[in-house]
Amino acid sequence: MKTKYLTAEDRILWGRVARSTRPMPGKSVEDIEREMEDFAALLEPPAPKPKPRNARSAGDLVEEKPQQKRQPPAPNVIDRPTHQKIARGRLPIEGKVDLHGMTQSEAHSLLLSFLQRAYADGRRHVLVVTGKGSPSRGTGVLRQAVPGWLSTPPFRALVSGHQEAARHHGGEGALYIRLRKREAP
Repeated sequence: MKTKYLTAEDRILWGRVARSTRPMPGKSVEDIEREMEDFAALLEPPAPKPKPRNARSAGDLVEEKPQQKRQPPAPNVIDRPTHQKIARGRLPIEGKVDLHGMTQSEAHSLLLSFLQRAYADGRRHVLVVTGKGSPSRGTGVLRQAVPGWLSTPPFRALVSGHQEAARHHGGEGALYIRLRKREAP
């Protein structure tokens, strides 16, 4: 299904491209920024319509309890046989996303949209490249942050497990992620 709005991944990519350009002769940076803001406003989806109020009057003594949705458990480590099958190529890696050089907010948005699409497509195993970091700066920021993100509610609904990738897939700078099975409609 095609939408007329940009996904979070598209916005990140567009932002990177826009920052790498120079103004044409005769245009100032302010003109371009104003045009970009106008363009970005067109790409935002419309605000959701307000829901109609409940038909019951305030005098009704019916107490409604909000339904609590059960939170999925936090992701586990991928079991050893599955990890070995992925590393040896007997289980396919069905998607890959590279978060190198992104800010934490860009990487978070991209990772969430990537995992949502992979889950919707019924994929089970994907590779997320975070990078190892540099020896002078220590362990990479994304390398440390991504496992924490995977245990937060938006990711827990999608991810059932994660594990450091095999050396030929990026080693400590990459993660295998096992997505949950899609629920039957």
